[in-house]
Amino acid sequence: MAIETLVQDNLMEGGIIAAEERRSIQWSSVISGALASGAMSFILVSFGVAIGLGVSSASPTWRDASAALALLSGLYLIIQAIVSFGFGGYIAGRTARPAPALATIEDDGERRDGLHGLTSWALAVLIGAALLAIIGAAAIERSPIRSGAGNATSAEPLLSYELDKLFRAPRRPPNTDMREARAEAGRILLTTSSHSGISVDDRAYLVQQVAALTGLGAPDAEKRVDASIVEAHAAINRARRNSVIVAFSIAAAALIGAAVAWAAAVAGGRHRDGEPLPNWMASSNRFHRGRRAMPVP
Repeated sequence: MAIETLVQDNLMEGGIIAAEERRSIQWSSVISGALASGAMSFILVSFGVAIGLGVSSASPTWRDASAALALLSGLYLIIQAIVSFGFGGYIAGRTARPAPALATIEDDGERRDGLHGLTSWALAVLIGAALLAIIGAAAIERSPIRSGAGNATSAEPLLSYELDKLFRAPRRPPNTDMREARAEAGRILLTTSSHSGISVDDRAYLVQQVAALTGLGAPDAEKRVDASIVEAHAAINRARRNSVIVAFSIAAAALIGAAVAWAAAVAGGRHRDGEPLPNWMASSNRFHRGRRAMPVP
C-alpha cells in the first residue's frame, strides 16, 4: 500500500512538473529570436535606405515625394518585417527545448513554440520602439531649432524652403537676425492647412513683413505671399499624406510580423523535432531527419 501511494505521488509530481515545463517560456530562446529579428531588420532597412526607399528626409525633394514612393516604402517595410520576424521566430522556436514526452497532444507543442515566437516578436518590437524613441529624443535635443532661441517653430523643418523663398532678398544688411520673422511667418503658414485657411489679417501682416524685410513693393510682396501660401498648403498636405501611409505601413508590418513569427516558430520547432512541416511549407520537408516517434499510450 505504501509503495502504491509512493508511485502515485511520483506520477502526480512528474505530471505537474511536466505540465509546468510545457507552459514555461524559455527566455534565452526568446531573447535570441528578438536579437536576430532586430539585426535582420537593421540590415534590411539599411538596404532600403541605400536604394532610396525612404520618405523621412529634410530636403524638399524628399519631403515632396510622391504617393507612389510612399506606398513602395510602406510595402518594403512590410516585406522586411516578414523576413525579420520570420527569421527571429524560427530561431526562437528552433532553440527552445522540446515539449516533455508526456505531452502527447501535438497542438500543445506547436502552441508552445508559437508562444516563443510571439514573445520574441513582442520583445523585438519593444526594443525597436525604445531605440527609436531614444534616437529621436537625442536628435531633437541636438537640433538647431531646439538649441536656438525660444522663437523657433515647428514649421521650420517642414516649410524651410518656403520661408527661404518668402524672405529672399538681393540685398540685406549684414548680421540681420531673421529667426523671429521666420518663426512667426512659419506659424502663420501652418494655418493654411486648417479648415478656414489663413485669415485676411494674417495675410496682410505677411505682406507687410515681406515688404519691410526684402525691400519689395507692395504688389510684388503680395504676389510672393500668395505663392508661398499655395506652396505651403501643398507641402503640408504631401507631408501629412506620406506620414499616414508610412504610419499605416508600420502598423500593418507589426501585425503581420506577429503572425509570421508564430508560424516561423512552429516551423522551427518542427525542424528541431525532425517532423515534416505543414503543407504550405512542404518544400522544406527534404531537410528533415524524420518524424519524431510519438509515445504509445
